[in-house]
Amino acid sequence: MKNMIAAIGAAVTLSLSSFAASAQTYPDRTVTIVVPFSAGGPTDTVTRLVAEAMSKDLGQQIIVENVGGAGGTLGAGRVAKADPDGYTLLLYHIGMATSATLYRKLAYDTLNAFEYVGLVTEVPMTIVARKDLEPTDLKSLVEYAKANKDTVTVANAGLGAASHLCGMLFMNAIETPLVTVPYKGTGPAMTDLLGGQVDIMCDQTTNTTKQITGGTIKAYAVTSPERLDVLPDVPTTTEAGLPAVQVGIWHGLYAPKGTPAEVTERLSKSLQVALKDPNVVARFAELGTTPSSDADATPAALKAKLESEIARWKPIIEAAGQYAD
Repeated sequence: MKNMIAAIGAAVTLSLSSFAASAQTYPDRTVTIVVPFSAGGPTDTVTRLVAEAMSKDLGQQIIVENVGGAGGTLGAGRVAKADPDGYTLLLYHIGMATSATLYRKLAYDTLNAFEYVGLVTEVPMTIVARKDLEPTDLKSLVEYAKANKDTVTVANAGLGAASHLCGMLFMNAIETPLVTVPYKGTGPAMTDLLGGQVDIMCDQTTNTTKQITGGTIKAYAVTSPERLDVLPDVPTTTEAGLPAVQVGIWHGLYAPKGTPAEVTERLSKSLQVALKDPNVVARFAELGTTPSSDADATPAALKAKLESEIARWKPIIEAAGQYAD
């Protein structure tokens, strides 16, 4: 009996030693970051920039895998079930918080299915419209929307997408439900906005800045506290008279629950290095956003952000009565 106990103890010790050694040498092979949306969208763009910079710091290739569907919850669910070894990660935006209410039968526990690595960036939103829409400023747009609530269309990239959340916040703020038109991705929604098939959209600067500066869509406001350097002529929602619509689409990096603390700490440090990479800083600026600070690119900061955002969006979603299941 003593020999059996000793053998079990030795096996456990060996297993823990191997696990610790593995964590110390991490990473020794390719890392995958899952983006729970289609390629080419705003979150995909942010992830690929960060992945390239992190791979240089970690000394291993990082590949980006797009696993879209169900407002990002399919990709998140896949990572939640992945081996907790640090080789399968998730980069998800604000939808990580809102899906906790939008989806009443999630396959994972949002707050407890992941380890936190850190915040990546917070992208402002823009309230935009087809270029020939009549209103010339945000105040007249609100008046126009209220007067034509049964015909004005608001495009979004699908239930739970950033554009859906911002559109819902806009309608909540003006206390007027409008005709929502969901698409299967940001690309198709923007295509129809450009073509004049839909009237309004509220989407991330990473997706709208090029169109705004090119004059192919009309911009009414940005949802940030201050004007953006890349869009200096576009007023904030507060300046334009709609302060309730102030929202940023924040992005966070996660690992499966049970990933060793040494690994998540290594990833957090690498994320901090990546967010100071000159190419990342420059490209983020072109997209109308900035990298998270070292203080925010930490597990504690991301966890606190997720908790507060779930609490913030829960009553808004419940008031709208729009659920995904």
